[in-house]
Amino acid sequence: MAIHPIEYRYGHSEMKSVWSEETRLVKMLAVEAALAKAEVSSGYIPKGVDDKIACAAEKVRLERVKDIEDEIHHDVMAVVLALSEQSNDAGKWVHFGATSNDILDTATALQIKDAIQILRKETAKLRSVLVDTALSHKNTVCAGRTHGQIGVPTTYGLRFAIWASEIDRHMERLDQLTPRATVGKMSGAVGTQAAFGKKGIEIQKKTMEALGIEPADVSNQIIQRDRHAEFVMWMANTVTTLDKICVEIRSLARSEIAEVEESFGKKQVGSSTMPHKRNPIKSEQVCGLARIVRAMVEPELLNNTLWDERDLTNSSCERIVFPESCVLTDHVIRLTTTIIQNLRIYPENIKKNLALLNGLNMGEAVMIELTKKGVGRQEAHEIVRQSAMTARETGGQMKDALLGNETVSKYLSEDEITGIMDPEKYIGTAVEQVESLAAKLKKRK
Repeated sequence: MAIHPIEYRYGHSEMKSVWSEETRLVKMLAVEAALAKAEVSSGYIPKGVDDKIACAAEKVRLERVKDIEDEIHHDVMAVVLALSEQSNDAGKWVHFGATSNDILDTATALQIKDAIQILRKETAKLRSVLVDTALSHKNTVCAGRTHGQIGVPTTYGLRFAIWASEIDRHMERLDQLTPRATVGKMSGAVGTQAAFGKKGIEIQKKTMEALGIEPADVSNQIIQRDRHAEFVMWMANTVTTLDKICVEIRSLARSEIAEVEESFGKKQVGSSTMPHKRNPIKSEQVCGLARIVRAMVEPELLNNTLWDERDLTNSSCERIVFPESCVLTDHVIRLTTTIIQNLRIYPENIKKNLALLNGLNMGEAVMIELTKKGVGRQEAHEIVRQSAMTARETGGQMKDALLGNETVSKYLSEDEITGIMDPEKYIGTAVEQVESLAAKLKKRK
C-alpha cells in the first residue's frame, strides 16, 4: 500500500532507483566484496576467498536479508549473515575486521555519487534550456519591476540569463562538493583500524579504489556528516533558485499581468468549479516541494552532532533525508525544465504593460539626458519627479507633463523627449550581457 506521495506522485524512476531497497543492498554487497578483494590483495585473508564472496554476493536476495533482520534486528548483520550463507567455506571471512558503518557509509557514498551524476545531468539540461530561452528573447523588451511596481525597461532575455547564470553557479558548487561528499571508509569500530592491524590503511585504500571513490582522510566509526550536510544544503540552495524562478512565472501569469503562461492541455481542467481557470500548477508544485527540500537541511546538520565516536540518531533520520531530498530535488529540476521549455510568452501583453504608466517609468532616461545637457543631476531628478506627480494626478502622459516644464523645454525638444522615452532604446547592454553569458555557458559541460 503506497502512503508517501513520492511512491505514486512525485519523482523520476531514475533517481528513485538509486535509493531503492534493492540498490541499497547491491551497494552494501559491493562494499563487502571490495573489502574481501582488498584483504586478499593485502595478504590479510587467504587467496581465493574474495572470488567466492563476490560470486556469493550475486546470489543474496533482499527477501532473505529481511527475514534475517526480522529475527536479529540488525540490518548490516543481516546482510553479513545472508552473504555468509551463500559463501560456503569463505563465509567465515565475510566482513572481517569491518564495522557496520564501514559498509553503510561507504554504500551511502556510492549512492550519493550516483545521485549527483543524475542531478548534474538534469541541471545541465535546465541551464541549456534557460540559455536558449534567453537568446530567443534577448530583444523582448518588458517592464522591469522593483517592489512589485513597474520601473525602467529590461528584457526577458536578461531575466532568463540571470537564472541561467545562477544555475551555472550551482553546477560549479556541485562539482566542488562532489569529492567531499562521496568518500568511503574502512576504519573499524572507532576509526583506529585496530582490527586490520598495520594493514588498515592499505586495505582501506584498496577497498575504495575497487569501488571508484576516495577514502576519508580520517574517521571514527562514521564518515563525518558535514560532508553530507553540504550536499543537502546544495539541494536546498538549488531548489530555492527554482522556487524563485517559478514565483516569478506565477507572478507574470497573473490575469492582470498575463505576460506568460504555463502550457495547458486541451483536456486539462483548471478548477472544479471555475471552468475558465488556467492555473500555474507546475510552478506552484515546484514552490511547494522546494519547501520540503529546504526543511531537510536542519535534520542533516543535526546528524553531525553525534555522541563520542558515534551514536545511532543519524540513521533513522538519513533513511528519510537522503532519498526524499534527492528524489524531490531531481523532480523539481526536471519539472522546471519542462515549464521553461513550454512557457508561453505573450509579446502584446508585454507591450501593453510596458505602456501602462503612460511613460512614467521612463523618467530616469529623461533625468539622465537633462543632466548630460547641463542641468544638475539633483535638479533634473526633482524636475522629473514633479512632472511624474503631475502626470499621476491628471492621468495624462508623462511626456506632456515634461513638455509643460520650462527647464525641460529649454534643453529638450518634443522629438528628443519622444526618442528618449522609447523603451526599446533604454535597455542599455542587456542584449550584450545575454550574448556574452550565453557564449560562456554554451562552452560548459
